[in-house]
Amino acid sequence: MFRRDVQNIKDLILRNLRQQGLEMPLLQKRLVEAWPVVAGETIACYTLNAYIINQTLYVKLSAPALRADLSMRRQEFVSRLNEYVGNQVIADVRFC
Repeated sequence: MFRRDVQNIKDLILRNLRQQGLEMPLLQKRLVEAWPVVAGETIACYTLNAYIINQTLYVKLSAPALRADLSMRRQEFVSRLNEYVGNQVIADVRFC
């Protein structure tokens, strides 16, 4: 009998995504969608938009007081978001 090269489907998909250059955009999309979960419902209500440019997550908020408060917790959000996604996707968070 011959031996088959059996591989995990997850590993095959991840390798294929890496080869096509789609892994990071997928992780970035997952991170942006995770913002309401990680930040919480209250902060999510005041969030107008969130997007990533050059490893920086920009979060547009409707409340200036909340913007000032969250700016002091930037590093906490960076680590929690990267941990949620399971990879180093962003290096900074900016609130505007």
